[in-house]
Amino acid sequence: MVLIRTMQAADIELGLRLCRQAGWNQTDADWRRFLEMQPDGCFVAELDGTPVGTTTTCIFGPVAWIAMVLVEVTARRKGIATALLKHALDFLDSRKVRTVRLDATAAGQPVYEKRGFAPEYALTRYEGTAPQVAGHGDVTEAATNSFAEIVAFDQRMTGTPREKMLTRLFAESPQALHIVHREGQLEGYTTVRHGANAIQIGPCVATASAGPVLLADALNRCAGRSVFMDVPRDNAGAMGIAEASGLRIQRHFTRMCRGDRIHDHVEAIWASSGPEKG
Repeated sequence: MVLIRTMQAADIELGLRLCRQAGWNQTDADWRRFLEMQPDGCFVAELDGTPVGTTTTCIFGPVAWIAMVLVEVTARRKGIATALLKHALDFLDSRKVRTVRLDATAAGQPVYEKRGFAPEYALTRYEGTAPQVAGHGDVTEAATNSFAEIVAFDQRMTGTPREKMLTRLFAESPQALHIVHREGQLEGYTTVRHGANAIQIGPCVATASAGPVLLADALNRCAGRSVFMDVPRDNAGAMGIAEASGLRIQRHFTRMCRGDRIHDHVEAIWASSGPEKG
């Protein structure tokens, strides 16, 4: 019998083990962040009393994300992922969320389409060793008092009030948050964080002129180390930088939506935060 229950801190070990099985990049810090952001919306599936699966949700005002749908290898093809997804959607429906989004792999996309999700746009994950690139004087480290301005800029570009995620990311690694500020106006930001397999570059949200220098700055900071960068395929400039930097395509994702469509500025998304929260 499959039972779905609320995830607890003690279940992080399960989440990490399932991530390693799947080759995913999340760390202990990521799982703790998921639980802190939505403690009532992270779930574990038990099969005959044994924990075998996870999923997380996160509500950003009218918009929510579903992520981390993971199932133990030996327990797959038993309807567990479907049960987790249904439970997560029931939870979000009970909160009257108007829009639910997720990033799907090719294998997962048909499953999500059956639950009412429709494709929005494609993303590509690039991976490789970050090269040493020329820096740029316009990029500076962000001060703590600029967090609110960055969050507001991000909401204008992404159509989602992601304050509770961004402020946690910024507070965890304030020195990793870099910005471009010109003539009194914020034109973009980027940050990086460590993962189990590689450093994740992103989110990077910026204008057409600030995006290239912010990505160059991020690559330079990660020079000589393994990186992942998730790029919307509609942002040709970002894809060009990834390819010119010698990064190779690892996999593709499809950003999907259930409910009201979000009008985000895809051309301003130079690197996603990752498939967990866009």
